[in-house]
Amino acid sequence: MASAAISLSLPPIPSSSSSVKPKDSPFGHRRLFIAKNSPSRSLYSFSATKQISTSFRIKCSSAASSSSSSTLPSALLFDCDGVLVDTEKDGHRVSFNDTFDEKELGVTWDVELYGELLKIGGGKERMTAYFNKTGWPDKAPKSEEERKEFIASLHKRKTELFMALIENRLLPLRPGVAKLIDQALEKGVKVAVCSTSNEKAVSAVVSCLLGPERAEKIQIFAGDVVPRKKPDPAIYTLAANTLGVEPSSCVVVEDSAIGLAAAKAAGMTCIVTKSGYTADEDFLNADAVFDCIGDPPEERFDLAFCASLLEKQLNSTQRQGHMSRL
Repeated sequence: MASAAISLSLPPIPSSSSSVKPKDSPFGHRRLFIAKNSPSRSLYSFSATKQISTSFRIKCSSAASSSSSSTLPSALLFDCDGVLVDTEKDGHRVSFNDTFDEKELGVTWDVELYGELLKIGGGKERMTAYFNKTGWPDKAPKSEEERKEFIASLHKRKTELFMALIENRLLPLRPGVAKLIDQALEKGVKVAVCSTSNEKAVSAVVSCLLGPERAEKIQIFAGDVVPRKKPDPAIYTLAANTLGVEPSSCVVVEDSAIGLAAAKAAGMTCIVTKSGYTADEDFLNADAVFDCIGDPPEERFDLAFCASLLEKQLNSTQRQGHMSRL
């Protein structure tokens, strides 16, 4: 079956209603954007660089040092694919194709096509949308119920192949992930992973790449634990309720527009770390945008920066409440 680019009908992704105006930045070629009507929320947007500027480090350190322990996040919530590990192109896509080959379906998802399919949250949903659009393979059953079982069996095999890649450590953690998780756990901040991917696949990433000591302290919300996938906020709402924290006290690290939409719809602060497939997506509604988390000496942000974002949100809310009473 040909793998030509296709146009899929996708759920709408909420975007910011604020108009945005670029301002000159002290960081050379980088740009600082401040959203109108939201004086406390700034969007730091960075191109990929080998080393972040000294002036930015000073700015972040200054902002972070003014934050107190009371502004630390109650929970730090990570997406998995593209955030913990850049898994999509050389992990999930390869595993889907290997599954299609094993089943002799005559289907191949090339790099460009898979980038379009990623706009649909969830692997089973992704396959279903693709086959509905391009036609089901000859070996697929005809009834809707049997097709659900067929898709589930394909996804189960794909997950097994993906887990083998993770267990063999063929895909590394992204820079700064372990550092930020360690900072959060050391300060008593709850850590969870919230993903549309299969729970077994996410657990494999967490246990194999972060190690068992960290894994036992990280709660996982993944797969079909909620009926609606991102950009629906259900996964983040469930995480906040289960962890017993207020959504407004959570900081989410995402890499995609649908993940950002889910986090903001849940009422959470969201930092985007762009990944290979998401570099050109619209992140104007994010609270901050970076190319990665980063490890020293090329660190982009840390837990103190997350706290500074929450403090800004708190101050903004207090100002708005004060103005409404005038």
